Amino acid sequence: MNVQKKTNKKDPKDMRHGYTTGACATAMTKAALLTLVTNVKQEQVTIFLPAGKFATFEISETMIAHDTVSCTTIKDAGDDPDVTHLARIVSSVRFLDEPGIHLDGGVGVGRVTKPGLPVPVGEAAINPVPRKMILEVVQELVNTYHIEKGIEVVISVPDGEELAKKTLNGRLGIIGGISILGTRGIVVPFSSSAYMASIVQAISVAKEVGCDHLVLTTGGRSEKFAMKQYPDLREEAFIEMGDFAGFTLKHIKKKQISKVSLVGMMGKFSKLAQGNMMLHSKSAPVDFGFLAEIAKRAGASQEIQQQIKEANTASQVGDLMKAHNNITFFDYLCRNCSYHAISHVKGDLAVSTAFYSMNGECLGKVEHLDTIDEDDWYRG
Repeated sequence: MNVQKKTNKKDPKDMRHGYTTGACATAMTKAALLTLVTNVKQEQVTIFLPAGKFATFEISETMIAHDTVSCTTIKDAGDDPDVTHLARIVSSVRFLDEPGIHLDGGVGVGRVTKPGLPVPVGEAAINPVPRKMILEVVQELVNTYHIEKGIEVVISVPDGEELAKKTLNGRLGIIGGISILGTRGIVVPFSSSAYMASIVQAISVAKEVGCDHLVLTTGGRSEKFAMKQYPDLREEAFIEMGDFAGFTLKHIKKKQISKVSLVGMMGKFSKLAQGNMMLHSKSAPVDFGFLAEIAKRAGASQEIQQQIKEANTASQVGDLMKAHNNITFFDYLCRNCSYHAISHVKGDLAVSTAFYSMNGECLGKVEHLDTIDEDDWYRG
């Protein structure tokens, strides 16, 4: 997934859409082949997107070297925090004596080295929809201009290898650059679908490389804590689920992976402990009344319960209970998280949960629960 984290300060309805790397690569392929056929440099080209509309792309540079034409555009991701925003997307096209259309990735486009992805091992990381778009636009021009030679298309992203360091490509086994992505051709700012697709890919890769124990975290910090907790697991076993706990758990169940560990901090995991499977603040605000009831079950005084109800953040509650050395409170929260996870997927899953403080101290942990103990489960 070519996405980096960024705060959304705009109203979604005011945010500008952009275009995918796949759409850019398709447009530049059309521009390069048109230039090759007509010997006229193109200033802009229009393509039809899978989203069902036309889009016009500007060509920022056209290079003609020997028998090859290379066209470049600057990717515009709109208001989405995609690492490829303003990246140069290049398509180089030349004729071949060998018949057919031959598509490959060049500099800055990753190559697949692990199974489980929608692209076979050994091929350039050009996903199925962009691949189809590129091949179709070439075939359209072949038919229009009655081209009888073979055609080679090479997609490059000059800064792709550096940009890929900000993505999960390395963990997924995509080496040497970014992926050429996009199912609709357009980028919707802060779209959940792109993140969810990356979760699916990560789980598929983990399954294919033999991982039978996955560790789910909500972000980079909790993942660092998780890797220290489970140092013997391979890198592919660690999945950043973000806010999508329920979606991730169900996909793991679908892949028949039987063991999961949840590692997180008070903010999001206090919501998970209440049974919320979407952890975003807009979907599930922290319920301090629920946390006060958990504290009551853990033996906290009425005074502490009241302080919890009046707290500003879940982290503040965690600090309060830690200061009073109430380990049972965290034990209950961990058990609740595990039980809700098991219940959500209807069993056949062993779930561990660990809560961490912001500075990496483990506050509580329960291991490998696989059935629900009704006496231990506070549903709120």
